[in-house]
Amino acid sequence: MKNFFLVLICLLLTGSFAVSNAQTDQSREIRAENSYYAGNRTPLESSKYIKLPVGSIEPGGWLKVYLEKQRDGLTGQLGNISAWLQKTDNAWLSKEGSGKWGWEEVPYWLKGFGDLAYILRDEKMIAEARVWIEAVLSSQRENGDFGPHSLDQTKQDFWPNMIMLYCLQSYYEFSGDKRIISFMGRYFKYQLSVPDEDFLKGYWQGLRSGDNLYSVIWLYNRTGERSLLDLGEKIHRCGNSWKTRSTELVVTGEERKKYPVWWSLLPDWHNVNIAQGFREPAIYFQLSHNPDDVQASYEVFDIIREHFGQVPGGMYGADENARPGYDDPRQGIETCGIVEQMNSNENMLCITGDNMWADHTENVAFNTYPTATMPDFKSLRYLTSPNMVLCDDQNHAPGIGNAGPFLMMNPFSSRCCQHNHAQGWPYFAENLWLATPDNGVFAALYCESTVKVKVGTGTIVEITENTHYPFDSIIRFSLKMDRPTDFPLYLRIPQWCKGAKVKLNGKSFDYKAVAGKNIIISRIWQSGDQVELFLPMQTSLTTWTKNHNAVSINYGPLTFSLKIKENYVRTGSIKTAIRDSKWQEGVDQEKWPSWEIHPGSDWNYGLVLDSKKPLKSLKITHLPWPKSDFPFTQEDVPISMEVKARQIPEWTLDQYKLCGVLMDSPVTSGNPDVKVELIPMGAARLRISAFPVIK
Repeated sequence: MKNFFLVLICLLLTGSFAVSNAQTDQSREIRAENSYYAGNRTPLESSKYIKLPVGSIEPGGWLKVYLEKQRDGLTGQLGNISAWLQKTDNAWLSKEGSGKWGWEEVPYWLKGFGDLAYILRDEKMIAEARVWIEAVLSSQRENGDFGPHSLDQTKQDFWPNMIMLYCLQSYYEFSGDKRIISFMGRYFKYQLSVPDEDFLKGYWQGLRSGDNLYSVIWLYNRTGERSLLDLGEKIHRCGNSWKTRSTELVVTGEERKKYPVWWSLLPDWHNVNIAQGFREPAIYFQLSHNPDDVQASYEVFDIIREHFGQVPGGMYGADENARPGYDDPRQGIETCGIVEQMNSNENMLCITGDNMWADHTENVAFNTYPTATMPDFKSLRYLTSPNMVLCDDQNHAPGIGNAGPFLMMNPFSSRCCQHNHAQGWPYFAENLWLATPDNGVFAALYCESTVKVKVGTGTIVEITENTHYPFDSIIRFSLKMDRPTDFPLYLRIPQWCKGAKVKLNGKSFDYKAVAGKNIIISRIWQSGDQVELFLPMQTSLTTWTKNHNAVSINYGPLTFSLKIKENYVRTGSIKTAIRDSKWQEGVDQEKWPSWEIHPGSDWNYGLVLDSKKPLKSLKITHLPWPKSDFPFTQEDVPISMEVKARQIPEWTLDQYKLCGVLMDSPVTSGNPDVKVELIPMGAARLRISAFPVIK
């Protein structure tokens, strides 16, 4: 057949970062259901994008290196050091659900460990994951319930099982084991039988009920069992409401005087609950078809960033719990909050079709998440901040909202993040490519990878993506298939990108790509076809008007931080662990050290910017790609920036040994101008990312 093509530039998405106003343009007519992958069945809202089965995508480049570091580091080895993962007296391995160790830690870890094993096709890890999966399947009781017996405020605690359901779904997608389908069906019948007054009435499970609802919809899309829709309604009815317009005051009476009016808008201000819980209304929207529900998720996203998220890196400064008045970029975010935000974004992208969620995933993944762990992935921080100039084992409360060594890089701290961190990069890898309802494929998140996906009338196409993105602007796609096939290829244009260009088999197209929207190339593809996407990166300045008029500097999807010399001090991990940390007897802590990071150079700089052309004096330097294929360290980062700055002598560590709170910009300093080096946030474990501006 003659090789011809038709390029459709579809104004599919707004992608605006003013997320509360974001809409989806249904200008492209597409089928309601993909022919090959389990999107939403009727009567659910049609899927905008569909996650491919685990194992469909093989990551490459720096992401593959990251996953291998996880395997060889904390994620892969946690079963040998964490007390909660020991097999002796573990309730998750007990048919009766009894034992000393039996709450969220095992499924938190297995959620990432299992997916990591399937992605890397590591047979040893797969075998270990099966040990836990088989034990869970064997634990199902006659009434359909399963797992450890645990209580949450006198009621049955359904929260740990919500996480384990993710593990079972991934295992089914990878293995095709049909026992998972019948197991989940029996469990959901049990949940449907529990009286409303006893269902999801504790703290964690009520606020995180969206995870339960997600799994119910997953199963419905594979079985069509209508009683699952009734359970979906029950979960939404019994869990905590994240719809801000109907939320009751969280504090009343005299206590109310301590809090601003907006404090009543959310049901909870724990950082992880927000990152995880805000997606529930949008998940429920798939049942209700009420746009107010999906809008509620946007509103929660906006509210936390309005009051605590005026900082670079995509997250917010809540420490463990957000506190009015503590919104400086020195406040941190839990590693749990980081990976749950990424997971929520990936869900929101499939539900809404709004590219903003893909942009935000990259913002968090490239700028905030890498520095929450050591480069070898053998220890991690509980809290990570955009402005962080000391990482040690001291108590920094009440400057941060946690009393103890919460800034240490420690493999044992804390019991939540130690286990939950494991999902971050595997889930990111699984969402690089998505299926579309019109039997096409969507390049959703850009990273070197290979995807095998069924498209068109059933042809399996293999697409290999070669790129050093986000450190380079060029992304190349090579297609391989058995026969010519007609299907649409979706390419996301990030909101920050102006002037994107595409070449097909070396020939350019004359069109105007729109930032935040998709280019859709619909044609009869042949094996050997090549697509080249160019996403030109420009420097940009973000002014945080509600955070002392501080500024941050971006280059494409990367935000830049002051390069501070990092002096690492090795310490004993057990000695410096958070109080609720526990480890297996006989663990050799010498193999699992902790690290303090002290600044070896000045950090108290404000930027000297031209008031009319603030980016005029910036100088970008591109360096050779590192031989390590791992660009998230000071030594190997392949890009840097030179900018004029001036020291601010009065900006010092405060009484809590934290980076001093920002002063209002512009700031007066009598010190001379100097040139300083900035590097991407994701390579800076000590950093200043939100800068004062010199007057």
